Amino acid sequence: MGVALFTLGGTISMAGRTGGGGEVVTRLNGADLAAAVPGLTGLGMPLDIHDIEAVPSANLTFANILALVDSASRAVRAGACGVVVTQGTDTLEETAFLVDLVWPHTEPFVLTGAMRNPTLAGADGPANLLAAARTAASPAGRGLGALVVFNDEIHAARWVRKTHSTSTATFASPNTGPIGHVVEGRPRILTAPVRRRTPYPRPEALDEARVALHTVTLDEDAELVAAVAEASHGLVVAGFGVGHVPSELAGLLGTLAERMPVVLTSRTGSGSVLRHTYGAVGSEADLQRRGLINGGLLDPYKARILLRLLLAGGADRAAVTAAFADHG
Repeated sequence: MGVALFTLGGTISMAGRTGGGGEVVTRLNGADLAAAVPGLTGLGMPLDIHDIEAVPSANLTFANILALVDSASRAVRAGACGVVVTQGTDTLEETAFLVDLVWPHTEPFVLTGAMRNPTLAGADGPANLLAAARTAASPAGRGLGALVVFNDEIHAARWVRKTHSTSTATFASPNTGPIGHVVEGRPRILTAPVRRRTPYPRPEALDEARVALHTVTLDEDAELVAAVAEASHGLVVAGFGVGHVPSELAGLLGTLAERMPVVLTSRTGSGSVLRHTYGAVGSEADLQRRGLINGGLLDPYKARILLRLLLAGGADRAAVTAAFADHG
């Protein structure tokens, strides 16, 4: 029994340079990555490597990730005690949450990557991969669902965010902090997240569950919002502060909420949408009266993932509202 390693590409695996601009493009495979990690041989168990077609994380889809979950599930059923996935960091917070919503096993599913590619001094990929493998191999990681391990910190998929474009400490959980740390090579879990799974959708149903995300900005254009929502089956609104929008937008959002789920979140990156503090037109209380669903503590990106999974699974408005009350 060992750890199953799945490699998707990303900065952690980009080593060679081509072209006059010296862009990093060449991909390292899983064996290359493992060979570059001092201490990985001391894991005490084998590493079962699965190289998946490398794509920039910006190109990953729900279907890609659900197929990865299927492959990882097969590895667990074959005896793997945990799973590690390396991928690009651009969408890692979203893929981690998607995995967490559908991962059915107690074995940990750990995602990691790098901010500095292997051609740079101080490349962080080897340390992140080692910490991730140790977390996946540890009994302490069981029952925690999908985790993001970066910079010797262990984050729950439910809370983690990418907070900086280049820093090696980019991943943080603003509402909670990390749930654990890797200390002297040993994963130490300080608090366990509550698991909240959602039904696994049919892959073909995802095409019938288009969910748009609109971030509200100063001097908002209602016609633009209407255009964004036109071809959608659901809408996530990233509102100001505690869940506010310009008053001119409130009526449109209420009309949209009559024909599809519209989820209200905050664009701030941490904190919760309120429920009954402000009552002006465009406030959180007003929007809820108009039929918008309160996203609670879920950030807009994670709210979109949850809403799309729910719609792909055939959830009606009552089920969507109940799910966001639970998850948010």
